[in-house]
Amino acid sequence: MDPPAVLLYDGECGFCTRSVLFVHRRDPRGRVRFASLQSARGRALLAQHGVAPDMSTVVLLDGKGAHLRSTAIVRTARLLRWPWSWAYAAVLVPRPLRDALYRFVARHRHRFGPAVEACANPTPELRARMLDD
Repeated sequence: MDPPAVLLYDGECGFCTRSVLFVHRRDPRGRVRFASLQSARGRALLAQHGVAPDMSTVVLLDGKGAHLRSTAIVRTARLLRWPWSWAYAAVLVPRPLRDALYRFVARHRHRFGPAVEACANPTPELRARMLDD
């Protein structure tokens, strides 16, 4: 079995935090771990993989390397249970188009809901999958 992938996200963004909850609930096998980009662990993982810190970019680290923006999203979807795993088919859309949509959402993500309260009290299951300090 492959080691768990790590999804790095903006820990100060409510939309991003709710996205982590979305992935957690649809990943019963625990194939994805989580770390905020702001945490020491997140920064260390970025440096280890040669990725410059950017709070507007989600990063997925897996056995194939570091994946940014829309590629991180579709590769994460592939790890989720059906029917969400089918979203991986979006990889067929040219990356410049996917990334343009990603950048639009990233620019406006703070408008999509309140700040971090969404994950203030994580369940023990979610806490076990968090790599933050």
